[in-house]
Amino acid sequence: MQSNVTQQRVPIHGDPGQWIHVSDSPRHVRVMFGGETIADSKRVKLVREPEILPAYYFPKEDVRTDLFVPSQHKSRCPVKGEASYWSVQVGKQCAESAAWSYTAPLSEVVSLKDHFAFEWPKMDKWMEEDEEIFKHARDPYKRVDALPSKRHVRVVIDGQTVADTRRPHLLFETNHPVRYYISQADVRMDLLVPSDTTSRCPYKGPASYWSVKHGDSILEDMVWGYMDPIPECPKIKGLLCFSTSAAAIFTSMARRYLSRKRNGLGS
Repeated sequence: MQSNVTQQRVPIHGDPGQWIHVSDSPRHVRVMFGGETIADSKRVKLVREPEILPAYYFPKEDVRTDLFVPSQHKSRCPVKGEASYWSVQVGKQCAESAAWSYTAPLSEVVSLKDHFAFEWPKMDKWMEEDEEIFKHARDPYKRVDALPSKRHVRVVIDGQTVADTRRPHLLFETNHPVRYYISQADVRMDLLVPSDTTSRCPYKGPASYWSVKHGDSILEDMVWGYMDPIPECPKIKGLLCFSTSAAAIFTSMARRYLSRKRNGLGS
């Protein structure tokens, strides 16, 4: 039987060199600001580039350009060309230089002509179909797999074991280091202090943080977990993960040495 799947190699993050990939997204995407729907389209373009978060570009006909105010701000991309910016004004609410468009895009991205993109955090709400999405557009070529394992994982901070398990979940996320998520029953919870810090991942959901008591000091935000992950990532619900900024993680397959370089929050 002939496959109906189109076999095409697309660039992914981690590929060498400067590349750009523009595709037609089948998702219905909406953007809200100031109580108004600023953009509403079933024919958005998804733009992916190295070292840049994925972005949706909306055709002009699906955008409330009547709410735009021209901005003097300009920027230039060596791949896409010069971008012009607009502020979004709804009543007394204004998002400065929050929308941009390449009015004369370079040949590699000519399909972006007459399309607008938006600064994600300057908008009030983003929707894919009837689900709210956070942080940035999700990359369809990125995978997040959480697999139960029998590996022996031990987390040590300056000689003190703070977690020891033989039932971790290993989280494999495209172009990220392997993360070890551990049941709270296998963690020295008496050494953990809840933190006010939070973050959000579009692929996993909202993250809560804990600091670790270390002698007379506190190692801030060393531990995170997804207490209420999105439905696509249920296996790590309630499990905890340790940053390697001040911890050594030992596994039965490999030894991960102490690293003092601070990693980004939650992954």
